[in-house]
Amino acid sequence: MSDTNRIAILGGSGAIGSEVARRLVDDGHTVALGARTESKLNEVAEPLGATAIPVDATDPDQVDAFFDRAVDSMGGLDGVINCVGSILLKPAHRTSDEEWDETRALNLDSAFYAVQKSARHMQREGGAIVLVTTAAAQIGLANHDAIAAAKAGVIGLTRASAASYARRGIRVNAVAPGMTETPMSAPILKSDQSRKMSEKMHPLGRLGQPEDIASAIVWLIDDEQSWVTGQILGVDGGLAQLKTQ
Repeated sequence: MSDTNRIAILGGSGAIGSEVARRLVDDGHTVALGARTESKLNEVAEPLGATAIPVDATDPDQVDAFFDRAVDSMGGLDGVINCVGSILLKPAHRTSDEEWDETRALNLDSAFYAVQKSARHMQREGGAIVLVTTAAAQIGLANHDAIAAAKAGVIGLTRASAASYARRGIRVNAVAPGMTETPMSAPILKSDQSRKMSEKMHPLGRLGQPEDIASAIVWLIDDEQSWVTGQILGVDGGLAQLKTQ
């Protein structure tokens, strides 16, 4: 990246978003962070000297205002990363309408609004957008019905938006993690049995770490990847593509 890149991160207080922010700031870039919980957001932003902007990423008006404030603070916008998401493990018939609405809003709506509201700021000079989907959207896994459906929408959004904005110089890519150890996944991994089952599902035999996903996101947002767009980068220990037994 150049020394002047200005990057906005939605979901910036989470395990992955905060790790991405630290890496970017360490590399000398200017960062604006957005998240719903202001106290957690400030805990991440203040040590980094990053701009903290409270935002509900499922509300289009708030996302619009987030990017306006980020641009005002940083003097422009060169990159956008959306790390907002959730995990729901239930079959469709056990998923309530409220759970489906929340899963779709956090995972698909937030990604769409991130693209929709940021693109107008980058159409003149170009830029890069990185979204987060999941390996479960690429391989059929039991009890992932809602989350796989929402994250599959992110894959479609990534490819369509990459095509829509290519001539504007805006690259759009996504990472597709496997099960990653974060506070969000802690309830799923709390028992030794569930942890071992999840580890066994991944051909490399371990769970992902926030650093694994952050490394891929930082790579995709980097200007050196100026010829990479419309791609879904699997960071999943081989889960979606490999069968070892």
